[in-house]
Amino acid sequence: MSLSTKYNPAEVEEKWYTYWMENGFFHSEPNAEKEPFTIVIPPPNVTGVLHMGHMLNNTIQDVLIRKARMEGKEACWVPGTDHASIATEAKVVAMLREKGIKKSDLTREEFLKYAWEWKEKYGGIILEQLKKLGASCDWDRTTFTMDTAYYEAVIDVFVDLYNKGYIYRGLRMVNWDPLGKTALSDDEVNYKDVQSKLYYIQYAIEGASNEFVTIATVRPETIMADTAICINPNDERYKHLKGKRAIIPLINRSIPIIEDEYVTMDFGTGCLKVTPAHDLNDYELGKKHNLEVIDILNEDGSLNEKAQILIGDDRFVARKKIAKLLEEGNHLARVEDYKSNVGFSERTDAVIEPRLSLQWFLKMDTITKPALEHVMNDDIKLIPPKFKNTYHHWMANVRDWCISRQLWWGHRIPAWYNEQGEFVVAKTEAEAIEKFKSENKPFTSVKQDEDVMDTWFSSWIWPIAVFDTSVFKDSSNKGNKDLNYYYPTNDLVTAPEILFFWVARMIIAGYEYRQEMPFKNVYLTGIVRDKQGRKMSKSLGNSPDPLDLIANFGADAVRTGMLFSSPAGNDLLYDEKLVEQGRNFANKIWNAFRLVKGWTVSDEPTPAENKIAIEWFEARVNQGLTELNDHFEKFRMSDALMTIYKLIWDDFCSWYLEMVKPEFGKPIDQTTYTNTVSFFETLLKALHPFMPFITEELWHELKDRDTQDCILVASWPKVQSFNISIIEKSGIAQEIITQVRNARSSKGLSPKEPLKLNMDPGVDAGLKNFQPVIEKLGNLSEVRITKDKEGSGTSFLVGSLEFFIPFDTAIDPEKEKASLLKDLEYQRGFLNSVSKKLENERFVNSAPAHVLEMERKKKADAEAKIKALEESLARL
Repeated sequence: MSLSTKYNPAEVEEKWYTYWMENGFFHSEPNAEKEPFTIVIPPPNVTGVLHMGHMLNNTIQDVLIRKARMEGKEACWVPGTDHASIATEAKVVAMLREKGIKKSDLTREEFLKYAWEWKEKYGGIILEQLKKLGASCDWDRTTFTMDTAYYEAVIDVFVDLYNKGYIYRGLRMVNWDPLGKTALSDDEVNYKDVQSKLYYIQYAIEGASNEFVTIATVRPETIMADTAICINPNDERYKHLKGKRAIIPLINRSIPIIEDEYVTMDFGTGCLKVTPAHDLNDYELGKKHNLEVIDILNEDGSLNEKAQILIGDDRFVARKKIAKLLEEGNHLARVEDYKSNVGFSERTDAVIEPRLSLQWFLKMDTITKPALEHVMNDDIKLIPPKFKNTYHHWMANVRDWCISRQLWWGHRIPAWYNEQGEFVVAKTEAEAIEKFKSENKPFTSVKQDEDVMDTWFSSWIWPIAVFDTSVFKDSSNKGNKDLNYYYPTNDLVTAPEILFFWVARMIIAGYEYRQEMPFKNVYLTGIVRDKQGRKMSKSLGNSPDPLDLIANFGADAVRTGMLFSSPAGNDLLYDEKLVEQGRNFANKIWNAFRLVKGWTVSDEPTPAENKIAIEWFEARVNQGLTELNDHFEKFRMSDALMTIYKLIWDDFCSWYLEMVKPEFGKPIDQTTYTNTVSFFETLLKALHPFMPFITEELWHELKDRDTQDCILVASWPKVQSFNISIIEKSGIAQEIITQVRNARSSKGLSPKEPLKLNMDPGVDAGLKNFQPVIEKLGNLSEVRITKDKEGSGTSFLVGSLEFFIPFDTAIDPEKEKASLLKDLEYQRGFLNSVSKKLENERFVNSAPAHVLEMERKKKADAEAKIKALEESLARL
């Protein structure tokens, strides 16, 4: 069956992915004879569908795992999904709303039944989409963070940390999401600059007929929760107010005027309204001065009865109404535009409300120390290392982690209460009852805490729990065979925005439960942005559907398109032209293969040009593989791809195949054919991690192979020593050929018309070896070693060597003169700019030696070219 004239990605991708799956190539088991190489996938939310960030992240993971598999390592890439408490519960609530069902009308069990049904229907979509990308995960190991065993492990961790004294329950000011109706940790809050209004409100002084104090606030809707006004004791303007009281406008409640140096005298009016229930700093100030705490907001951000006015109104609606009422009552002095830094929920994008709430917390002061130490001393490497500063800042200033969430979907907190509100922490109700008895706490019945744990509290044990959940039950359990073989994992590929959310916490859990790192390297990808630098999002309409891209261009093209411009830690400016470039690359390889397979083979001797071409390309392949391995070692994924891309497109297709291909209709010798096929195999193997589908297809087209002989498990190319000199000489030979072609083109001569070439006698033996190649690709009838430049012709320089092409046919002297003068003008201008740079003392004194050497070489080359052009003009 003949190979198709055009590469069909859809047909090839479906065929080979099915084949790989059916033959179990992705599955891994512990193997004492092999070195393990492990990656755990950052589990996408079950609510998720594939987006461009997933494409980049998972392409990089697949490149790393495929290369390790080819290197003979026991490669294991563990997939899975995260239950995503807030996001999933929101999806389920929305689904129920469409059916006319309110969450409040359901019991917890009824709601969870709907949630599990939703998860079973939609939760696996993103993993199926990853298969389209070519992800070679061990799908037999797919894990969900609410699988029965995993769920129990999370509960075990909570109980263990509580028993160790790390987890406590306390009344604290938390970040409250009024839309999600749950507390959030500090890390789940995104701060944005928002254009606001600064309201200057007048509070009357109690007992004074015409005296008032003015405060400035961006939140007039909270004045009903004020319990004091605070002034700085050093502020001379307000010394007369010491010990007095003020009246809150609109509700006429009297509050004390207190003194504290916390107040900034030069901000606003120098007077501060103190609202302990709705501001973290005010709460701390209130504790210090024993102030009352009045919470005027409901869970959904609406005003409650304690507000006395506008009860039931949303906080932002109330803000506008309060401003109007203050103005009508002559309590509003003025309003100014003001830019404030406002916190938004990372999940729902609702404006965060500071709220005093009884929550569960994890102490972070001690448990984090190993995680900070082992990153800062590079036991665990962050790539790029610039993120160490960010990591250090977070970890050195870490606050206790609020781990409770007011939701139903998730891991329920294993705390149990009696009728008096006393609690015990236990894994099961039966264990809780035994604890109540042993602690002599009275109970008739016990009730479990309604809250669930923060999603990150389950995913922080991911690198351990995907292999063994039993280790969390008992500290003496040293782990099963899988855990002891695959852990610690090798590389984690994730986004910088979850460096603290997830990465740091996995490191904490790793040292707490395994006394060692969870992974050795953390590769931090950048954000995928559009050409204008905007983050891709559905709302902007600038994010293409990855599955549409795969359908239109093929998975290999999309993979390479994502990697052509993706330096670690830096944002990727996505352009569809990069994916087109990937598709064109696939077509280039396909056509090169068709050329090779189209040759007939004979037992004729190997031509001289083919011998030197084979010798050169063997050296060039080993040089390229050396560069490729170096880029992989340093996690320069984009550079690694470009290395193999240029090796194939430029060196193999544009030069090597042109050097060795026979004249049309003629056969090729066996030695050249055998070497060419061998080179092709090596290149396909080096390319496979990036473009798995086309490489597998061509691997099997190259020769007949048995069912298990797939490129997926072929050995990674071994680098041999190589002759750098032959590579350098080939570069000169290629430049000579290019100059000959340019000369022919500029003179309007047919490519089929043979030319003669006079080569500088200074050429060495190494370059003379390439003479047959120069003759063939330059279509030269004669090459002479001579300085002769008699007659009409054109000369050119390659480095310091001069070459002359005599023309047998007449050329237009005026046209030739114009061309030479134009080139001469350019070279003189170039020489002038280089000379000025070298005459600049500051540049000469500060530039590195290799830069100076390069500039001096540029000057010498320009001078030589000018001399040659002047001689050509003189001859003309």
